[in-house]
Amino acid sequence: MRSEIEQRAEEVLAAVPDWLWNKQTLPVPVDEIADSCFGLWVREVEDLRSAPGVPEIEEARGLSGLLLPSIGEIWVSALEAREWPGRRRFTISHELGHWCLHRSDGAVWCRKHAVDPPEDDVPTRSRPRAEAEADEFAAALLMPARLIRRHYERIGPSDDRFQQLCATFGASGAAMSRRLRRVI
Repeated sequence: MRSEIEQRAEEVLAAVPDWLWNKQTLPVPVDEIADSCFGLWVREVEDLRSAPGVPEIEEARGLSGLLLPSIGEIWVSALEAREWPGRRRFTISHELGHWCLHRSDGAVWCRKHAVDPPEDDVPTRSRPRAEAEADEFAAALLMPARLIRRHYERIGPSDDRFQQLCATFGASGAAMSRRLRRVI
């Protein structure tokens, strides 16, 4: 059974105009969805601590992304964008999750360990509920269940099936691993 959060991500994808995404071509164009469907500008920023509202704590150095709803922007770490494009896409989708599920007037900032927890992360580990929900939304947006299942079956058993799926969906290995466990 699909969760409410997964359903919300599917509704967002269903509402994307055909001229922007035909519901089949991969990877899902998350930058364009943020811009054209939600009016959010995605910016790659070297130092996310410069954003208005970010706490002045040492942990702020570990920010992956943040949502600034008052100015309609998603900021992502430029360093992560250069080194891990799949993580960048997940961060954008995660922030879209906050926009769709938790929006308020204040900034929402997401630390690296919250946006992409280690693969051995146990669901019972204490994590803010909003972060887990934004992760679920992001995974469903980037890797729609029906398309994951279709491509998983199409590729069939092979030594590089996992890498092919990551490349096709533009996803990190950690995100793909968690998504496969959920939908396959």
